[in-house]
Amino acid sequence: MTYNAFSAPSWPTEIRYKKDEKILEVEFDDGAQFSFPAELLRVESPSAEVQGHAPDQKKIVAGRRHVGIMKVEPVGNYAVRINFDDMHDTGIYSWAYLYELGQKKEAAWLNYLAALEANGLSRDP
Repeated sequence: MTYNAFSAPSWPTEIRYKKDEKILEVEFDDGAQFSFPAELLRVESPSAEVQGHAPDQKKIVAGRRHVGIMKVEPVGNYAVRINFDDMHDTGIYSWAYLYELGQKKEAAWLNYLAALEANGLSRDP
């Protein structure tokens, strides 16, 4: 994904985590609404640990089928930090990143599943 971390097309008006479903819902001021499974947010973390420092360095994060979110905390007025229950907490999810991920959610999910399969990995721990 390519995005400008500080140039959000819209601003979130509501962010809520449904703990039982492990879904983060984000609504934007232009009417866009996205529901993100915690697993997708974890494996698509914008952190260098997952994304690397170049597109060809992206890591495949396996075994996160049951990952949940412990905390969502604001970072300035441009992003949130998500603390996952597998102790990953280094990704800063800008509004622009969440918006773009929301728009490309299905493709990102299919790419993740294909990468797992191609590398003999599983969603299960």
